[in-house]
Amino acid sequence: MSKDMSYEAVMARKNEIMKRAIGIDYEKFESSGITFDYEKMMRETGYTLQDIQKIQGETGVGNTPIYELKNLTKLARKLAPKGKGARIFVKDEASNASGSYKARRAATSVYHAKKMGYKGVIAATSGNYGAAVASQAAMRGLKCIIVQECYDSRGVGQPEIIEKARKCEAYGAEVLQLTVGPELFYTFLKLLEETGYFNASLYTPFGIAGVETLGYEIAMQFREKEGRDPDVVVATNAGGGNLTGTARGLIKAGADDVKVVGASVNLKGLHMASDTQFNRKSFTTGHTGFGIPFATWPDRSDVPRSAARALRYMDRYVTVNQGEVFYITEALAQLEGLERGPAGNTSLAAAFSIAQEMDEDKMILVQETEYTGAGKHIQPQLSFAKENGVKVVIGNPEDEIPGENIVLPEHPKLIKARDIDLNKLRKSYIKNCVNTTKINKVTEKDIEFLSEDTKSNIDFVKILLSELGVQY
Repeated sequence: MSKDMSYEAVMARKNEIMKRAIGIDYEKFESSGITFDYEKMMRETGYTLQDIQKIQGETGVGNTPIYELKNLTKLARKLAPKGKGARIFVKDEASNASGSYKARRAATSVYHAKKMGYKGVIAATSGNYGAAVASQAAMRGLKCIIVQECYDSRGVGQPEIIEKARKCEAYGAEVLQLTVGPELFYTFLKLLEETGYFNASLYTPFGIAGVETLGYEIAMQFREKEGRDPDVVVATNAGGGNLTGTARGLIKAGADDVKVVGASVNLKGLHMASDTQFNRKSFTTGHTGFGIPFATWPDRSDVPRSAARALRYMDRYVTVNQGEVFYITEALAQLEGLERGPAGNTSLAAAFSIAQEMDEDKMILVQETEYTGAGKHIQPQLSFAKENGVKVVIGNPEDEIPGENIVLPEHPKLIKARDIDLNKLRKSYIKNCVNTTKINKVTEKDIEFLSEDTKSNIDFVKILLSELGVQY
């Protein structure tokens, strides 16, 4: 008898499909309440940090250079109050195989897939991760399928996503390009079930553990170059894995005093699953359309429990506007001679602003860059925006309205990092936990877990639970 492949039937089988495709039984980390054993899940990879460094080294991943951006630092100091203007550094992850930090996530997953005897790997992504998985699969001799959410209902695709598809295909991957909507996850699950391939998800312990080497390297390289850790590390934040892995690596290096700042492009008002709004944004990742929902409910990902939990590690969360990121991308190229992709420069725009708040003897690090290419370059992205009715103007970024215009700053002093209220996000996350589990009484263990997962404290959690009518 043939298996029911309807949408409802496939979605109902998602947990068993995932278990076969990852080899992890997520049930064993669960409790009867809200709590799950996050650290036990992270240990499920079976690989130490040193193991992962060796795995990544076999395929040209890791040990990327750190550059001091002296000219951008000088510019920031000209705009800052006297005595302010921290030294700005960047970790150049574009030098990884495939051109982004996501090679670190892919290297561990693909290695494990090969070790466990899977014939191929599948990833659902419109971003740099697809190229990273395809590159690593080619090196390890595995088949690779990348599923992309690429087009709106008119069949119009974003140049950045199309460029990434080209890169995946160049590495020998099969790329399935879909229209925006719920078919992405359904198609992904069907392919996993039909092929028996490994789920190289961004959100497994393998993927996040792969990014820990990035945080660890930052601490080691700074100690060698500067004699101490950086004061602030800024990470572009979307699904949370970039920030989570980097922070965990810093902790493993003993860099406990480093402040970790998340940065996202402000796309407030645009719905990521909207067919009509899909092509009215100029950033496909690193924006609030992913950053906010994944911070307040990380388990919306394509695995039962996400290993990417940004709120657990974030000390501050800021947004920058699209025009500001495009501006700083040009500034990086023209002042520092580094041409890198705009999405990776989200954190650079934020760092440029934050550096002006800090003393001159402090150091701030942008922890990743990404490659640039035909569709990822500024000009095709701005041209595409204009073709879709988005105005591109020069002026004050405060006037930017996502989906309506892109405002390129008329002066670099107008680039601003705007704070997001972390307590508001923490409250949303705890509410989501309560609503999802439908629980009306929690244990002390649940309260402790919630305080850890939100980087808050016991009293904060108890007050909110009382407001929600939950007993403890």
